[in-house]
Amino acid sequence: GNQRELARQKNAKKQNETGKGKRNEDGLSAAARKQDAEIMKQKQKKADE
Repeated sequence: GNQRELARQKNAKKQNETGKGKRNEDGLSAAARKQDAEIMKQKQKKADE
């Protein structure tokens, strides 16, 4: 079962790299990425203080 899991992960990574901007959920992940970036900025601000 482990081999199948590894293959599935590898395949998912490949699909992410090749299918950028072609899926509906890509808009979602782009928004999520923006949110993550904001959170990281705030965390670093706190760390700098």
